[in-house]
Amino acid sequence: MNKEDIFAGVVASRYSCRNYSPAEVGDNEIAYILEQLRLAPSACNRQPWRVMVIRPGDAAGREAVAAAYNREWVRTAPCYIIMCGVPAEAWIRPFDSHNHVDVDVAIATEHVCLAAEAIGLGTCWICNFDPAILSEKLGLETGVVPVAIIPVGHPAEGTSAPEKKRKILAEILLER
Repeated sequence: MNKEDIFAGVVASRYSCRNYSPAEVGDNEIAYILEQLRLAPSACNRQPWRVMVIRPGDAAGREAVAAAYNREWVRTAPCYIIMCGVPAEAWIRPFDSHNHVDVDVAIATEHVCLAAEAIGLGTCWICNFDPAILSEKLGLETGVVPVAIIPVGHPAEGTSAPEKKRKILAEILLER
């Protein structure tokens, strides 16, 4: 299989998993995901992000996630990767002073999700959480802003990807 087919397969099979088995996510799996995150591109290669891994034994970390995003399904995930941005470290576009921290963290977050999918783990982007609660309960430093919570785990048995509903290319392609 060529690289294009491998990548297309990972992209096509990745979905927002909302039901996880209690099976442990191994240290090697987390290390693989974090290495792919480390390799993610960013504007001017500044990598203005920090990442926190919350494992099953971290009761305070798990409670922080539950307090910031109170949904029962998220509790089924054995691990969480907390994606944070550091706006002071991000590239700022000189033409309009736009800070690219969210763009850079989004790129890194998708690297996390695709890396997890490539090794058979499920993930889900969560952006609908209370960042103040999460920051406080995780003890994040001033200037480190939580951007996404990524539950990580083995999809529960019987869980399958829902049908993807995406616009056709003609609806999103701008032509001149």
